[in-house]
This record gives sequence, C-alpha cells and structure tokens, in this order.
Amino acid sequence: MFASSAAPGQVYTVSDLNAYIRGLLESNENLMNIWVAGEVSNLARPVSGHIYFTLKDSAASLRCVIWRDQARRLSALPRDGMAVETHGAVSVYEQGGQYQLYVDDVRVAGEGLLYQEFLCLKAALEAEGLFDEARKRPLPELPRTIGLVTSPTGAALQDMLNTMRARYPLARVVLAPAAVQGENAPLQLVAALDALNRFVQPDVIIIGRGGGSLEDLWAFNDERVVRAVAASQSPVISGVGHETDFTLVDFAADVRAPTPTGAAVMAVPDRLDLYEQLGFWQVRLSQTASDLLAARRTQLREYSHRLGALSPAWQVRQGMQRLDDLSLRLYADVRALLRAEKARLASCADRLTGLDPRQVLRRGYALVQDQQGRLVGSLGQVKLGQHVRVSLKDGAFGADVNEIEQG
Repeated sequence: MFASSAAPGQVYTVSDLNAYIRGLLESNENLMNIWVAGEVSNLARPVSGHIYFTLKDSAASLRCVIWRDQARRLSALPRDGMAVETHGAVSVYEQGGQYQLYVDDVRVAGEGLLYQEFLCLKAALEAEGLFDEARKRPLPELPRTIGLVTSPTGAALQDMLNTMRARYPLARVVLAPAAVQGENAPLQLVAALDALNRFVQPDVIIIGRGGGSLEDLWAFNDERVVRAVAASQSPVISGVGHETDFTLVDFAADVRAPTPTGAAVMAVPDRLDLYEQLGFWQVRLSQTASDLLAARRTQLREYSHRLGALSPAWQVRQGMQRLDDLSLRLYADVRALLRAEKARLASCADRLTGLDPRQVLRRGYALVQDQQGRLVGSLGQVKLGQHVRVSLKDGAFGADVNEIEQG
C-alpha cells in the first residue's frame, strides 16, 4: 500500500489513508517525544475523566488529549487561558481524520495573554467600584416586562423562553438581538442594552449565551459591555456560559446566574408557588374578613343599644320600669309596715287583755265599787251599812256592808 510501484489512479479508502498517515507520524521519533508550548482553550473534561483541549498560539491551534490515567499523575492540570508546555506524542484520531497531541506531562508556563488581560481589566474595574455589592439592585418579584440580550439563533434563547413560559407566562419578553461572539459582538451587545433601557424600560434584563471557550465568551469581558451592564437603568441578570465560566459581565450585573436557563429561573417566579401563595392569602383574607365582620356586628349591636338607651321612648320605658319598681317596693314596704303595726297592736291588745279587770272576774274574782262608782281597794273606803256594787264575770248585784273584818 502506498508503495512507489502503486498503480496510477488507484483509489484508497479514507480509513486506509488515515492509517497510513498515522503510521508515518508514529514512526517519527521526534514526534513521539516532543514538547509544545501554547495557550489552553476549549478545555473539556467529560465523565470519562479524559481531558480534551486546544493548544494555540497567535497563528495556529493543535488539538490535545490527556487520558484519564495520565491526568491522575499530573501535578498541574491545564485550565482555560493557562499558558503551558505540554509533552507527548503526535498521532492521528482516525475516525475524525485529525492529528492531535497525546499529552503525558504538563508544565505551567504562566497565564495566557487573554487571561492576563481579563485579570488586569477586572482589577481596574474593581478598583473603580464597578463591582461593589452596594451597587447591586434587587430583582422584581413579579416582573411585567423582561428584556433579553442574546443571539436570536442560539439555543440559549429557546431555553430561556421555554423556562419563562413554563414558570410565568404572564411576563412580556422583548428580545434585543445581538451577536454573542466575534469582533462585532461587543458593539451589538452595548446597542441592545441601550435600546432596551431607552425604549422598553423592562423590569429586568437578562444578558447571556451558552457555554464556550474563553475566546468564545470574550465579548462579555469587553470593557464597553461591562460598563453598559453596570450603567443599565433596569436590573441585569448575567447568564453567560456554564456554571464554571466567569466573565466580567458576571461581576458587573446585579445578579449572576450559573447558566442562561438559571437566569430565566431567577427572573420570574414559579406559577405553582404563586398558586400556593394565592391559596394561602385567600384563606387569610376570608378569615380576616370574617373576623372583621364579626367585630363590626358586635360594635353595631353595641352602638344600637347605646342609641336606644339615649332615645326618649327608651327613657320613658326605663322611667316606667323604675316607677313600677318603686311601686312594688312601696307596696312591699307598706305591707311590711302594716304587718309590723298589726303585730304591735296585737301585742298591745294582749297586754290590755291581760290588764282588763273582766279577765280577772272570769277567773272567779269580784269587783267592788262604792255608790260613786269608785273601786273599793281597801277596808278604809267602806263602812258598815254602806251600799256597794259587786261585779262578777256574768253580771253585777248590789249589797250592803254589814260586817268589816280586818286582815
């Protein structure tokens, strides 16, 4: 295969060609033991544990792979923006038809130029106070209008729209389209933010895009975009890249979300939570209204009683009742007084009866009176031959004194 005696015009399969190129590369001792310097970008580490990234300089790029077993033995793992020197062997990924560096060692050569620029600008803006927490504004609980600054063709837009539609369909969403990477992206992002603030004035603005390399996200590190986010009249949620991606827009925004979908979640409430709150407040409102009505009824009855007590008819009725009470008390008092007087008269009568001479006569005694009707109480009041009157219990008779006996 591929010998000098091969027939002219012979056709080979892609697999044959890639295998042949792989053999050529792996037969070169220099390519099997080589150091390559560059800046790390597009780093990915799937669940398999292998590490994939691109090594680049100002003019070219090289795909690199670190197998899981090799990655475990490395003292320093690469990350986006890091300038490194990598050691390994060059070979071909036959299925993709790409040659790449299979790395077995990594030395940190310093931060990459983009990352250094990122850190310098971050330090300058932070010193200026652009990232101060005191500048952060709270998000509205029930936004009516939401502004979106993102690419109209990106998957992030549909993710955010679907999330907000499912959670809170009442909000009006206004898209201000802008490129999210490339040379024109910063100016378009600034223009989109300015248009939303000037013409729409939404309750909150989401600026974001899906994940990518440091170069892909660089528009969100542009000083013009960062200042536009900080100067926004409406609160801004930054949802740029994945959870591990950080841009300067994240620090300038009022709230940073881990992803564009996370930004949509932060921007609107969940209608299920609102339904639950509504049910709670309905119960509270019903109970409060019931309590208020009961209190007002009690107060109304009290006012009615007080008003009735002040009316002339009520005063007359009260006076009549008091008169009846006094009449009954007077009648009772008179009856009690009569009973007392009756008892006293009875007692006097008993006493008089006990002193009545006729009562003495009824016991067998006699009452003697002289001719003038005076009682004869001693012998000195009578003399022999004197006529006297003798009264008994059943009558009286006359007698003459014919004997006087002393003692």
